[in-house]
Amino acid sequence: MLTFDEIGEILDEVAAELPQDFYRELNGGVNLLPVAKYHEESRNGDLYVLGEYCHNAMGRYINIYYGSLTENYPYMEAREMRARLKQLLIHEFTHHLESLAGEHDLEDKDEERLEGYKNNNL
Repeated sequence: MLTFDEIGEILDEVAAELPQDFYRELNGGVNLLPVAKYHEESRNGDLYVLGEYCHNAMGRYINIYYGSLTENYPYMEAREMRARLKQLLIHEFTHHLESLAGEHDLEDKDEERLEGYKNNNL
């Protein structure tokens, strides 16, 4: 299992590769938190939040949850984790950029996936 520091280094590398324009108005940056976070709709403790875009009184920022990553990918090696983190960051930055543009396409897609999860776990 990759350590918090190892995933933090990979996350920093991936974040540095993204275009600077992505960071416009992202005043809180990208944060790696040590905890696992369950989705509020999780029925069996099986729906984790890997990352989330936040826009609130604190500003705009992205949280990535180390504990959720290690629960979902306990044996993932650095190269694979790098690819997963890049995919995750692009997803969260898409939320950020859509928020700036007043769009919600990805939010709608995420909601559809959540409905599928809920329908399969009745």
